[in-house]
Amino acid sequence: MEASFTFSLKYLSQLSYFLGIEVIPQTNGVLLSQRKYILDIITRAHTSDCKPISTPITTSEPLTLSSGTLYPSPTEYRALVGALQYLSLTRPDISFTVNRLSQFMHAPTSLHWTALKRLLRHLHGTLYHGIILQPMSPLTLHAFTDADWAGDKDNYRSTTGYIVYLGCNPISWSSKRQPTLARSSTEAEFRVVSSPTTEVQWLASLISELGFKSNTTPTIYCDNLDATSYSANPIFHSRMKHLALDFHFVRERVQQGTLRVIHIAGDDQLEDALTKPLLRPRFHYLLSKIGLISGSSILWGHIKS
Repeated sequence: MEASFTFSLKYLSQLSYFLGIEVIPQTNGVLLSQRKYILDIITRAHTSDCKPISTPITTSEPLTLSSGTLYPSPTEYRALVGALQYLSLTRPDISFTVNRLSQFMHAPTSLHWTALKRLLRHLHGTLYHGIILQPMSPLTLHAFTDADWAGDKDNYRSTTGYIVYLGCNPISWSSKRQPTLARSSTEAEFRVVSSPTTEVQWLASLISELGFKSNTTPTIYCDNLDATSYSANPIFHSRMKHLALDFHFVRERVQQGTLRVIHIAGDDQLEDALTKPLLRPRFHYLLSKIGLISGSSILWGHIKS
């Protein structure tokens, strides 16, 4: 005879705040925002009276290891950048900038500090931005991948970026520098395809274990035609041997029918904001497409109530 157990539970009312993230109910889902966390960072940096700016990083002056003079208080720089890393949990729009600033932790300079203050100014003007999660969204997995080939002017390594969606909800994203040098844009792009493949396969397995079933194959969208064709090509070219593990990992899943890799036009690539600095029109256009919304009126109504 199977033993039965009874556990007492305490109802803590509706979730409103968890680990620094505000959870605000909406008619079409929940809005995740870190407004209070941003205010704490801005107060710590003594930039409460700063003038807001529309983009998190400039496109006119690339950051390098040698740009500027050594900043006299590197501990302050490291503390603020470390705090901003947690903020990217709900702000994919700053993932690239935070990743870039993190690469100068060992010896920050005056220009790196200026770039950090620019990011704080951007956050000051976007306090109420957040991610909305909709419960009625279909259980279909798809991802957008991109790479900024040789974008790092110090060592010419590429930047990898991807965003994974469950239906229309962004649930996972990443922006980081590739560990090795890519000798072509195709190589850089193909390495990006392998990263979300692991993420998508794990998420598909998790959804299945939870008892849900999707009738569609997880899809990865890539704007590099060569990388897309290599994903389905059964012939492994000798010139791609240095990519053997990534190549076979992706191709096996395509052949098994558990993954699709589809080419899209560069203008339709939603992932640009996580791999490179963008001008204001393009950056603002991508924010809504990514799934980041401004909920200022919603939040104020929530606060006043």
